[in-house]
Amino acid sequence: MTTPLETEFEQAIARYQNGEAVEDLIPIFKDICDRAPKNSAAWTCLSWLYLLSDRPKSAYNAANKAVKLTPQDPQAQVNLALAMLEIDKKGVRSHIDRALEVMAYSDELREELERNCQDGLTRKPDWQNLKRVQAWLFA
Repeated sequence: MTTPLETEFEQAIARYQNGEAVEDLIPIFKDICDRAPKNSAAWTCLSWLYLLSDRPKSAYNAANKAVKLTPQDPQAQVNLALAMLEIDKKGVRSHIDRALEVMAYSDELREELERNCQDGLTRKPDWQNLKRVQAWLFA
């Protein structure tokens, strides 16, 4: 049985996938994170939304929480690497390497990351740091 919070999370993901504005979704995901602070997936989503809305410091904080909660999540690692690139923070390579490790064991996660990169470039076509990360991951 799903909880109301899980339902809210699923609905928020669906709204994102249906093209709703990132700025409208940030408060929803922020609220979910506040109410479920150990929900790594919610922190990962929030960090992605912050990256899309050019808020790299907020993205860094959210992605850092997601990685601490679930270090084996390659999307969280990629989001943290992207945020670090955006704010010129050192240590990006270790997060890319961790994502590559996990992707080596899961074609499903690899395909999901590829789709997410494409989605990011569709929403933000001139995102140079995402293009760099994409080249590192899928070269």
